[in-house]
Amino acid sequence: MSARIYQPSRNAMQSGQGKSGQWVLEFEPQAARGIDPLMGWTSSKDMDSQVRVYFDSKESAVEFAAEKGLAYQVTDPKTRKPLLRQGGYAENFASNRKTVWTH
Repeated sequence: MSARIYQPSRNAMQSGQGKSGQWVLEFEPQAARGIDPLMGWTSSKDMDSQVRVYFDSKESAVEFAAEKGLAYQVTDPKTRKPLLRQGGYAENFASNRKTVWTH
């Protein structure tokens, strides 16, 4: 069984950084998903693909995988450069503007 350790990206509805520091250990699927002939639902006989274990740090996730004897792959997150402007949002309403501001 192989596992993947990663830090999930933010939800599209999130603007802040809250609760974005968790790491997830997730098992790779062992069997392909199939369509149930009776109901038409997508199903799988692989129960391990439903398991997700959350950790506070990457080191604790790696330690857990090593302790259980799991083959694992760590995917580090890509960090973005913060967008900081000199005046921030208030710059849009500055009264000491040197040029005319229009839409």
